[in-house]
Amino acid sequence: MKSVTIQGPGQVAVLDVADPVLPDAAGAIVEVEATAICGSDLHFYDGDLPLFPVAVGHEAIGTVVEVGDDIQRFAVGDRVLVASVAGCGACRGCATGDPIACLGGAKVFGSGELGGAQSDLLAVPAADFQLLAIPDGVSDEAALLLTDNLATGWAGARRAGVQPGDTVVVWGLGAVGQCAVRSALAQGAERVLAFDPVAGRRDLAVAAGAIALAGDPVTAVLEATQGLGADSVIDAVANDQTLDAAFAAVRSSGTISVIGIHGLDPYPLGILMGVFRSITLRMTTAPVQSTWAELVPLVQSGRLDAAGIFTHTFPLAEAGAAYAAVAARSADCLKVLLAP
Repeated sequence: MKSVTIQGPGQVAVLDVADPVLPDAAGAIVEVEATAICGSDLHFYDGDLPLFPVAVGHEAIGTVVEVGDDIQRFAVGDRVLVASVAGCGACRGCATGDPIACLGGAKVFGSGELGGAQSDLLAVPAADFQLLAIPDGVSDEAALLLTDNLATGWAGARRAGVQPGDTVVVWGLGAVGQCAVRSALAQGAERVLAFDPVAGRRDLAVAAGAIALAGDPVTAVLEATQGLGADSVIDAVANDQTLDAAFAAVRSSGTISVIGIHGLDPYPLGILMGVFRSITLRMTTAPVQSTWAELVPLVQSGRLDAAGIFTHTFPLAEAGAAYAAVAARSADCLKVLLAP
């Protein structure tokens, strides 16, 4: 089969590799019909996570083509979406629907331990836990977002403690940030103030109901809140600069929710002022499976709009060009779908 592999910074290869086999009796093989490039994939491409070579990709929808003997919920021929974060599916942590709580440790597809989803075929362990039949009324693009980006944005807003009437800030308006904007509004935020250095990305957030911040974003937040700061900040970038800005822009007793991927270097946390101002800091990789019960009905009803996030489609064979387009972080290329 074909599989996208990052060989080094900026080096993408589409390789012929052996087809995957069932991981165990509880596993399944999914023939990938569509996959996508996530902002976190760029950390491999940019060299921030130098784990080379690595078969990449953790967002996939497709058709089940093989199942283990212990599978109960799925059969060959079912169209499914695959949660980007995997748990064992059998422990008390996974019983909550949250793979991050897996007692065996959560694993992410396309990061070294599990196969990459940017492939023709994907081996899925604990498939009854990892898979979801694509629901009626959910487009393929929305289903792809439910594997990661929409779940991450939703979880980021939940962990920000968004309450009706709140002012919420979102740093970074890539696909995850755009989903966080829409999620915060759906959860009752009165205002979502959104910042990205790319004007076109701010425009997309405005179209979804946000208020764009221009100039120095911290100054803009303080001006918009009469100097108090925002009730919560959702950081979808999570580099040192955006984390510093989050602490500067959040009000005393506010919450910072980090859903971006920081690099391997430590962040110098100003703990004294955090304690003095009673700041709550929360961080998460998306608990994907636990978000579906809330998200699927909202997407089906149109109360949470998943349209407009995907801007480009490339064939899997042209993954190198697709990565270069996403890495440019331009206004017109927000998220790329790869079709095998």
